[in-house]
Amino acid sequence: MTLSFQLYSARNFLPWCNVIPRLAELGYRQVEGFAGLYTDAPAFRDLLDSHGMTMPSGHFFPLGALEGELDASLSTARILGMQRVICPAPEELWRQGTTAANWVALAKRLNEACKRVTDAGFRFGWHNHHWEFMALQDGTLPMNLLLEHAPDMEWEMDVAWALRGGADPLEWIETHADRVTAAHVKDIAPEGEKEDEDGWADLGDGVMDWETLIAALRQAGTDYFVAEHDNPSDWDRFANRSIAAFGKY
Repeated sequence: MTLSFQLYSARNFLPWCNVIPRLAELGYRQVEGFAGLYTDAPAFRDLLDSHGMTMPSGHFFPLGALEGELDASLSTARILGMQRVICPAPEELWRQGTTAANWVALAKRLNEACKRVTDAGFRFGWHNHHWEFMALQDGTLPMNLLLEHAPDMEWEMDVAWALRGGADPLEWIETHADRVTAAHVKDIAPEGEKEDEDGWADLGDGVMDWETLIAALRQAGTDYFVAEHDNPSDWDRFANRSIAAFGKY
């Protein structure tokens, strides 16, 4: 399986006309988009094409981009050649969703968006952070509410964020094998290290047992893996180490 690269990881090291050819040189053939680069989708598609790259998936947020702005978002997705449309939760949704009722309401909106996106010929998934695994006052986990009340939605599991939220990733992978169709792979640095990178680490350079995790994800049927680092001090180092490490698993 090939490894995709979430371009958000390189957002602080532009221009893209330098990033994309370097990713190709490192051996990446796929990238995952995010909202910051959809302004001129045709030009970005040309850049990808010129370096033999594709964009099978992209993040669209806030959720309104898949509601009132759905047509424009799907037009962008088509131009860029996406098959998967992913919605990640920005922090404001967590702040608004601190009750079970609000999380259920969010899930229902997501399931409706899912139906519209899939009717248009795309796949649709949710990308978690850590707060979905932080128990509400009644002990309920928001991630369970999202999966229950948005039953048509796939899950792009950010495994490291789930761990930071206090979850056991292996348990969630096993329990929801039919939902985890994609995964973000990054690592967590040892306690007190890499504070300038928010405690994240390059794949294979942290404390997570990625050999076991990737084996479990593959066993579950996950067929799309994406390297991501939320705040690398050196995006090239992260990209290089991550694709090398992934090739060993």
